[in-house]
Amino acid sequence: MIIQKVIEKITRDEYKSVLLNLYGNSAYSRQKDRYLSLLQKFSDKFTEEEITIISSPGRTELGGNHTDHNQGRVLAASIQLDTLGIVAKSGNKIATVYSEGFQGSFSVDLDKLDVKSETEDSTSSLLRGIISIFKTQGLVIGGFNAFLTSDVLIGSGLSSSASIEVFLGKILSVLFNKDSVDSVDLAKIGQKAENIFLEKPCGLMDQVACAHGGIVAIDFKDPSAPVIDRITYSFEENGFNLLVVDTGGDHADMTADYASIPAEMKSVASIFGEEVCRFVNKDEFFKKIPEIAASLGDRPVLRALHFFNEDDRVVEMVDFLKANNLDSYLKKVRQSGDSSFKFLQNVFTTKYISDQKISLAIALAESYANFTGAVRVHGGGFAGTVQIYIQNDQFDHFKKYMERFFGLGSVTRLKIRNQGSIVVL
Repeated sequence: MIIQKVIEKITRDEYKSVLLNLYGNSAYSRQKDRYLSLLQKFSDKFTEEEITIISSPGRTELGGNHTDHNQGRVLAASIQLDTLGIVAKSGNKIATVYSEGFQGSFSVDLDKLDVKSETEDSTSSLLRGIISIFKTQGLVIGGFNAFLTSDVLIGSGLSSSASIEVFLGKILSVLFNKDSVDSVDLAKIGQKAENIFLEKPCGLMDQVACAHGGIVAIDFKDPSAPVIDRITYSFEENGFNLLVVDTGGDHADMTADYASIPAEMKSVASIFGEEVCRFVNKDEFFKKIPEIAASLGDRPVLRALHFFNEDDRVVEMVDFLKANNLDSYLKKVRQSGDSSFKFLQNVFTTKYISDQKISLAIALAESYANFTGAVRVHGGGFAGTVQIYIQNDQFDHFKKYMERFFGLGSVTRLKIRNQGSIVVL
């Protein structure tokens, strides 16, 4: 599409239905301004007139806390917060990405994909990684220019990194491969880039949820072909708002904390001759707990116990949503949060034992008068956000209540987005 024509049509509200479908009625005015601002910023940096607009959502984890990396089951959903970008072919072998809020650009030379410069930052590494993986998989690559912005809160457990990974893969799929790379393959490419080029261990849940869209139950028993079950459900239409509270924690130096969880679960699995806990018999595990604890320590036992219970819990949560049994579903959400706190132990890091913002947020939510919803640690944990279900008529008051402790803007209402990573225009 020609950029000037897109600007004119958005200005005249000709794409209003498109934006309403993605973001909802209340967000239309802000999103219209956001799109127009981004189009102008692209024009200021690049001369290309033929452009594509791509959106890749963030995601929220509904169930299955730290189960995906041990080939377990998860329940997740894409949300209205997204990575949004204007993209165009550059006509050369350079991929250049500008990101709102960051000075300078991130660039990769397609002829030097195997070269890592001493000053390469994480975003450039990710960009180089995704392009490299496309190339090694026999997909077409090419130079492009992009200007992106993201309202997926960084460090929030809403998967800002997975959203960007899927966004970058979608650019290559759309511009050079006739949009032929499906959502699961986009997710796998993003995960592989994060594992190898950023050296960060992660499962596949975040990328699949961002790429696929909607509420999805994902079974990673065979990670090369995850089974995805799409679920149609609206929490808001059934009386509850879904939200996250940013407690102000920082994930920057917690890679070791995250890595310890899959490593300890897998150390338990290895005692049974398996690579991951998914293939360990739960009854046999219980019989061997004294032996495992003596060999590995208590925490790996507790984390494996969390895996077994959480993996089963996801199945129950899915069944309750499909049966529109929200009371029983919320009971399982509470159990999930309780298990993460007690057994998985990812609500705070032992590096900074006095900083327990997630624990505090959970305590404050549960102390709210007439609280009938549910609260749990959200995402990877250790810092960041808690996820809360609150009754619709209590949202405004509850928001003010939590913001007294964590600051204005710390509460974000989430809406389920039914579209995954897509070409908007």
